[in-house]
Amino acid sequence: MQILHRLDRSIFRCPTVSLPSPFSFSLGRARVYCNTQGAEKTMASRAKLSRRLLETDTPVMIQMQELFRSVKDCMSLAQGVVHWPPPDQALEKIKDAIWQPSTSNYGPDEGLPDLRKALVEKLRRENELCKSSVVVTAGANQAFVNLVLALCDPGNSVVMFAPYYFNAYMSFQMTGITNILVGPCDPETLQPDAGDWLEETLSKEKNKTIPKLVTIVNPGNPSGSYVPDPLLRRISELCKNAGCWLVVDNTYEYFMYDGLKHTCVEAPHVVNVFSFSKAYGMMGWRVGYIAYPSEVEGLEAQLLKTQDNIPICASIIGQKLALYSLELGAEWVKERVEKLTKNRDIILDALSPLGANAVKGGQGAIYLWAKLPSGASNDVEVVQWLAKRHGVIVIPGSASGGPGYVRVSFGGLVEDVCSVAAARLRKGMEELVSKGMLSS
Repeated sequence: MQILHRLDRSIFRCPTVSLPSPFSFSLGRARVYCNTQGAEKTMASRAKLSRRLLETDTPVMIQMQELFRSVKDCMSLAQGVVHWPPPDQALEKIKDAIWQPSTSNYGPDEGLPDLRKALVEKLRRENELCKSSVVVTAGANQAFVNLVLALCDPGNSVVMFAPYYFNAYMSFQMTGITNILVGPCDPETLQPDAGDWLEETLSKEKNKTIPKLVTIVNPGNPSGSYVPDPLLRRISELCKNAGCWLVVDNTYEYFMYDGLKHTCVEAPHVVNVFSFSKAYGMMGWRVGYIAYPSEVEGLEAQLLKTQDNIPICASIIGQKLALYSLELGAEWVKERVEKLTKNRDIILDALSPLGANAVKGGQGAIYLWAKLPSGASNDVEVVQWLAKRHGVIVIPGSASGGPGYVRVSFGGLVEDVCSVAAARLRKGMEELVSKGMLSS
């Protein structure tokens, strides 16, 4: 069993700060200041900050954005976004909604009634979730934080599977959940190991403390894999028998390829998270939702406590856009997702210099998970090198508990622009494999 406290992770997870005099560097979680004027003042200031947040990983996307801005003419295959905007019909309706007084007012904490009604119908029709209620949130990340606050206490243990979603890990850290048990995935499929490891971890034998919560992303971020229905139900059954929660992030529910199908599971111990960001191109509008078991007494009240103290309610204009987008239905999304297979294949070809078995994923979501050559396995250095020498940026696998790998996103660029980025990536990978990280 592996317990991570993140005290020895790469410096990419604990970045240096800009200082006016000589320099600083990071060593795990310890910060070392060398010949720096005002170091005592800096350390004293840090002592006044929250220990929880100081020990929470720095968001990898912030670091990627900084790297992106520092390199001229850089192209991004890093952030998990799609290249399409929301539906035209929905955006047209929003023009009228802007002038409605209700749009500028607070709304119900749990979400606009019409949107919640439409979501309940969507959950029944598309996801076969018939006993779930809905709270609308400012995106899926906020939904997950709400759930951690509502379901867990500091000192609880929780379960994730590597490679895991970095923001979910951070949500545990910043709420005081530091006993994070990271389980393995199948090396070929990248599907969570619901065999011996999870069974032992959730076992009630030897009077050990049972984890409070297990979380998975389906389809996977960063893996680009998916959880087949039998495996999903097996994980759910193990959680039920152990008396722990199962939280499933379904952000990429529509992003399935090659005839594969996404499914959900419903039970009193299962909570499902969804998002409008990727499906309807609403990344900046920040709308997601929690589908929670209606029969669990008191859960709604606790979710609304966290909701009222973080956003109060999701953006009203965003909720209205979400409602209008739902009117177009899943087919609108699927038409766009189907075309992403061209981008996926373009990026697969760009990664081919790494070898036939080096690249996994691509069955779902918008990601490929690539193993770096043994002679260049420092993923943080490779990411920086690719950006600075070849003008293309990807995500270091160490951000997701997978050092020696990179995550490559194929959803954010239209096909012809994706081809340009892929050409840069392929050139970089060919050079990395044959010559290593040459300097400019």
